[in-house]
This record gives sequence, C-alpha cells and structure tokens, in this order.
Amino acid sequence: MSHPTLTPTLTPALTITPTPAPALTLTLTPAPALTLTPAPAPALTPALAPPAPPIETAPAAPPSFWQRRIIQPILAQLTQGVTPDRLAMSFAIGTTCALFPFFGCTTLLSLGVGWALRLNQPLIQIINQLLTPVQLSLILIYVRLGEGLWQTTGHHFTVTEMLHVFREASVSDFFQRFGRAGVHAFSAWLLTAPVIVGVIYATTRPFLQRAQLPPRA
Repeated sequence: MSHPTLTPTLTPALTITPTPAPALTLTLTPAPALTLTPAPAPALTPALAPPAPPIETAPAAPPSFWQRRIIQPILAQLTQGVTPDRLAMSFAIGTTCALFPFFGCTTLLSLGVGWALRLNQPLIQIINQLLTPVQLSLILIYVRLGEGLWQTTGHHFTVTEMLHVFREASVSDFFQRFGRAGVHAFSAWLLTAPVIVGVIYATTRPFLQRAQLPPRA
C-alpha cells in the first residue's frame, strides 16, 4: 500500500511595516502684552472756607506829650552816633568837655554839645565821669597857661583850697576870689580844645573802623 506524498506548501511570510508616528509639533503662542493703564485720580477740589471777616483794629493812639517831649528824645540820644566816625567824635568831644576847668559844669556841657552834634550820649557821660580826677589835676595847669596868655601872675592857690571855698563860701565870694583865675583857665582850655579834639579823633577813628570790619573768611 502506497502512502500519499506530502508536499509542503510555503506560505508567504507576513511582513509588518511600521508606520512612523506623525511628528508632534508644539507651537507656543506668545501671550498678549499686559498693559497697565493707570486710572486718572479724581481731581480734588479743595473746599474753600468762607473768607474771614476783616478784623477791625482800633487806630493807634497818638503819642502823649510825655512820650513826645521826654521818652522819644531820650531814646534818640541813647541810640544815635554809633558809626565809627560818630563814636570817634564822641570820644574826642567827651574828653574835651570833661576837662572843662569849672566845677559842676562838665555834665551839662557834655550833654549840650552831644545833643547839638548828635553824638553818643552814654559814651560821652561815661568819659565825663571817668575823667573827673584828671579835670581836677588840670585846673591849675590851665590857670598857669592862661596867665601866660594874659601875661599876668599872682594866682597862688591849690585845688583843695578852691574846693573848700566852693563848698563853704557863697557864690559871690567864690567868684570874687577865683573869678580872674577862671577867665585864665577858660582861655587856656578854649585854646587847647581844638587840639585835643583833633588828636583824639585822629587816634581813635582808625581803630574803630578796623573793629567794625567783618571777619575775613
């Protein structure tokens, strides 16, 4: 008995072709720019208060007679003459008046001359008080100088004796004894006064001007 012949049949091979996956494309879209626009602030309208009513001030009272004739002139005398030139002149005039060779007259003389020339009264009166001893010591010198001008002699006295007679005797007795000596002393003082004023003014004025200059930086 014959067996059938087996003929192998070849089945074609299964071919798997991989399909490439589509490429993944990421597209980034830029975000829109954020623009901040500040909102305008509301306008502030200040509330205006109603205007205050004007304050009515009473008119200033006119200065009294006492203020016009006493207070204001005294204040003017105390505050005037403070420039270097006026202070130098106050030194000069104050010294010259303080050496006036008569008792009890220098204060009134200084006051009158300072008022007429508009000088510094406090400075003049201080000089007048400080130079009282000098005035007493110069009386006899003025008397002797006056005797030379008048070409006379015969006044032999001391300042102590003159002061004693001035305090104890009457005015007529004092002038009867020392009247001629007073004329001689006054003549000498009147002759030397311009020299004293010129020397003191020329000496003190540069120092006062220099003292008033502002300091240099």
